[in-house]
Amino acid sequence: MSKPKTERALKDTEARALTRMIRVSPQKLNLVAALIRGKKVSTALAELTFSRKRIAGTVKKTLESAIANAENNHELDVDSLVVAEAFVGKALVMKRFHARARGRASRVEKPFSNLTIVVREVESA
Repeated sequence: MSKPKTERALKDTEARALTRMIRVSPQKLNLVAALIRGKKVSTALAELTFSRKRIAGTVKKTLESAIANAENNHELDVDSLVVAEAFVGKALVMKRFHARARGRASRVEKPFSNLTIVVREVESA
């Protein structure tokens, strides 16, 4: 006796990939995620390849994972995929201390982020 299988949260024409604990602030990661929102997958991959942001490689890897999930797990057509959603969430924040003048210390916060990319198959009209 096992519990019943949960319903799929996404539609049948969607696939997603999730990357957790990315060592960058959510604000910086959201700048890169905003570059690819709503674009065709091929265009988004090209933009991430030539982006000068350090975190663009990780975002590209997550997008490629979402494309692979769509192709292999849900039998979607890769050529008609669009980045439907790319959203960023906060993960934990490491707190460290930095020595300052006159025997004091100041706090250094090192934030982590989560990234979710959802790709959707669109019918060419």
